[in-house]
Amino acid sequence: MTASYPALRLRRTRSTGWSRRLHAETVLTPADLIWPLFVCDGQGIEEPIGALPGVSRWSVDNIVARGREARDLGIPCLALFPYTQPERRTEDGREALNPDNLMCRAIRALKDAVPDIGVLTDVALDPYTSHGHDGLVDAAGYVVNDTTADMLVQQALNQAAAGADIIAPSDMMDGRIGMIRTALEADAHHNVQIMSYAAKYASAFYGPFRDAVGSRGLLKGDKKTYQMDSANAEEALREVALDLAEGADTVMVKPGMPYLDIIVRVRQAFEVPVFAYQVSGEYAMIEAAVAAGAADRDAMVLETLLAFKRAGCSGVLTYHAAHAAKLLAR
Repeated sequence: MTASYPALRLRRTRSTGWSRRLHAETVLTPADLIWPLFVCDGQGIEEPIGALPGVSRWSVDNIVARGREARDLGIPCLALFPYTQPERRTEDGREALNPDNLMCRAIRALKDAVPDIGVLTDVALDPYTSHGHDGLVDAAGYVVNDTTADMLVQQALNQAAAGADIIAPSDMMDGRIGMIRTALEADAHHNVQIMSYAAKYASAFYGPFRDAVGSRGLLKGDKKTYQMDSANAEEALREVALDLAEGADTVMVKPGMPYLDIIVRVRQAFEVPVFAYQVSGEYAMIEAAVAAGAADRDAMVLETLLAFKRAGCSGVLTYHAAHAAKLLAR
């Protein structure tokens, strides 16, 4: 039988800082973080993003500087997202296949300068399309699945050839994981990982990100025919099961905090590495609370990231990665 009060006082182990650290059930380290970065054209450029205070678009040379910073902070991986020049956006998103596009140049520069940093690359067409969708659209405006998936395979191979370590399809097309895995194997990219955005919800929390990649004003309609309905949880488990069966190494739940229940269920059901994306809207809410004097940034950042770990995440993509790593080093 368990002892009862006063023989058992649960506050005993919480009474001092050293004891709280000793008895912590969940630990957060810089190695749990992936730092998303936005790439823009040019040289020596830092463009602050108004919707994401403290976040900027960086030219490739400055992306390399961020890679060195991440290495020194103990952050193991960067996630890249391109801000494609408007004149390079087309209906078919063909810039995604250009071996010298922003993404590929940034990958090569990072792997040349900071080879011990992992590079995760987004596979989806929304940074490259003139209509802002993640795939190709038909005459009725519907995002077509199979021809989009064919395009995504070529995009994934283009990024792998440039040196990407993790291919992360964020498009939510059916069947694309299996197709990408088959193509990577056939092209001898045996060690390139796939982190599938397996449960990506059609969310109101993506707005600042669309500003960051320049797609907000371009998007025609919404993405509800391919991203998941926020009312559904069982469907998320089916999506994860399919992607794992098709060859995904790891899976992601996106957004993060509003979907902690999905993270818990995925981890319990599959016992595979699960990642969360603390998306732009989540970041912006924290920064807005800080700006309003309603919250302490340091405490809020660490508490929210710890919540992802406690829910079962192996790691978190967060724009607060560098800030959190500095806090954890204290």
